[in-house]
Amino acid sequence: MRLDIAKKAAALGLGLALLAGCGTGAEQAADGPVELSFWAWAPNIDKVVDKWNAGHPDAQVVVSKQAQGDDLVTKLLTSAKGGNPPDLAQVEFQALPTLVSNDVLADISEGAAAAEDEFAPGIWDQVTLGGSGVYAVPQDSGPMMFYYRADLFEQYGLEVPTTWDEYAQTARDLRAEAPDKFLGTFSSNDPGWFAGLVQQAGASWWSVDGDAWKVSVDDAATRKVAQYWSGLVAEGAVDKSPMYTPEWNKALNDGTQIGWLSAVWAPGVLKGNAESTAGKWAMAPMPQWDAANPRTGNWGGSTTAVTAGSKKQKAATEFALWLNTDPEAVELLVKESGIYPAATSAQQAQSQPPAFFPNQPDFYTRAAAIAATSSGFTWGPNVNVTYTAYKNAMGEAISAGADLVPALAEMQGATVDDMKANGFTVGG
Repeated sequence: MRLDIAKKAAALGLGLALLAGCGTGAEQAADGPVELSFWAWAPNIDKVVDKWNAGHPDAQVVVSKQAQGDDLVTKLLTSAKGGNPPDLAQVEFQALPTLVSNDVLADISEGAAAAEDEFAPGIWDQVTLGGSGVYAVPQDSGPMMFYYRADLFEQYGLEVPTTWDEYAQTARDLRAEAPDKFLGTFSSNDPGWFAGLVQQAGASWWSVDGDAWKVSVDDAATRKVAQYWSGLVAEGAVDKSPMYTPEWNKALNDGTQIGWLSAVWAPGVLKGNAESTAGKWAMAPMPQWDAANPRTGNWGGSTTAVTAGSKKQKAATEFALWLNTDPEAVELLVKESGIYPAATSAQQAQSQPPAFFPNQPDFYTRAAAIAATSSGFTWGPNVNVTYTAYKNAMGEAISAGADLVPALAEMQGATVDDMKANGFTVGG
């Protein structure tokens, strides 16, 4: 649903301050170049900024390296309240609503709306929050796909699954052929992973209805995904160990886990955790619920946002657009920061496969095709609460050997209660 900016502001709990701050803001009037402060965490992003600075003597960007995640969100909230925010910040997609609802980010639609065609619709929707405003420029994305040990698939006579029914059967076939191995695991400590899976199924946990938020964590699409994995865990077809533990790393390295539903950035993780298996993995699209209408979800991704408190919003917006749409800038981001670009043209321009995948020269060609099927998803203002509830409820269910579906009601309840406690209007 598309909303005008007034309704969007009301739904997010914003005051007139944000509405008055929309647009480009008052630019620096002092003599000399405009200086833009930029908080970011991407590795070597200062080298990309150096290229901008060399070509734009009138608008110099100064990078301040930051931690990512909740730490950066907290710091941005604090700096905005104190009246000294940076001009720009690297912000994860799921953090945008929290920062917009707290008057931290500017609506840069006047300068950035024309860039919409540079990105897949599902990616662009995440920076508009379902409305007409634009609160950031997409920088990198994490389209999900399926990674598998090609050598072990051949050894055990397995076919790469193209549907979720086939995935379940492949998992069972592997267990029958090699009882010490698993096709994958259900990870109760990775809410971002689960959110990507439900995106693919058509879920969107938050939306705006009139002047109120609607929370749909416990919807039919999410229930379908939870029920599917609950069944596989119950029958022992997949593992139930959490990801990113020493045990999980070992399972990837020694072939105990021969598949991983992950995102485009997975080659870097595999290289770090299972270096001896280089050249043995392959990538394919995620299994599908509807093979005739392929879709994928996103796990991760970030944006470049301009702050509402910046007095140099026009120059800051120009830099954000350059950083994420200029071919040379994005190429440098890929090279120096190791990101997977959100811009569609940049995705299609990737030619060399990751070093860990020398056996799949078309890796990025396939990745770009997969990324084009990304589902839209609206993030809410308290993702951290929903994610914590996921870890608690799913962890307890896994430990107790219980059905995973009831955990969704706990996530729904925790999310709604927190939003109401913080003054948001939540509809039915």
